[in-house]
Amino acid sequence: MKLMVDSFWRALAYCLHWRVILLSLLPLLLVGGASFGLGWFFWEDALDAVAERISDWTLMGALTKWLSALGAVGYRAVFQQIIVVGLSVPFVVVASVLAVGLCMTPSMVKLVVARRFPQLERRHRESAWRAAGWVLAATAVALVALLVTMPLWLIPPLALLLPPLVWGWLAYRVMIHDALADHATPQERRRLRREHRGPLLTIATAAGYAGGAPALLFAVSPQALIIAPILVVAVVWLHVLLFAFFSLWFAHYGLSALHRQRQAAPGPLAEVPGAASGPSTLPSPTS
Repeated sequence: MKLMVDSFWRALAYCLHWRVILLSLLPLLLVGGASFGLGWFFWEDALDAVAERISDWTLMGALTKWLSALGAVGYRAVFQQIIVVGLSVPFVVVASVLAVGLCMTPSMVKLVVARRFPQLERRHRESAWRAAGWVLAATAVALVALLVTMPLWLIPPLALLLPPLVWGWLAYRVMIHDALADHATPQERRRLRREHRGPLLTIATAAGYAGGAPALLFAVSPQALIIAPILVVAVVWLHVLLFAFFSLWFAHYGLSALHRQRQAAPGPLAEVPGAASGPSTLPSPTS
């Protein structure tokens, strides 16, 4: 718990670093630009498609008549906008995690290593294509999970449970892997995930539920739904900042845990080609 809290505050402080702020601009341009373009050109078409789909719903007809009797005549249009936004946000979240994992996490991990663990030994080096393949594979699994579970979102408790769990799983798979890819051997990574499963899953769950928080901007008023194609850029920016924070949290926690693991049981360097055998002496991490 002490390590998790310490990593939390360090990650929060690193989010204010000028390099992290600059790195966040690229995912914002990629995901925000794509989301804005899709919303600008296809918003009305999406609303028409939803309107056509729900026109045959018996429950929707009864609900519309009941609301009309109460004076809420425009609720049907608002309901269509809610559906379009509700179906779009989960995929915006996944795209944000993917963009942060590919564009920000490697550089942020290097920043953490340079400032806190400058002599942490690299016992493994993940190639760029393997790292990108890991991220893309995890993203594909998350997208399939979202599509398969989408019908269950009509059940209110599951709608609040399933998407955050998928986002949290994706953040966990991508971010802890990237945090340790260039320093920990596969054996060290497996051991660390096994021994620290509870804290890591806690961070992942927090990341999943925090991923849905920016979408609350659409709940401010019906006017927020009307300008959704424009407001989505602000939502993407908040997602990028949030997942950058969780990526830093995973990096601080994972690298600290790896450092302690090696201090407790320093082993031979036989896994590194050309490395001398014998225990490795690592300095205590600084700020």
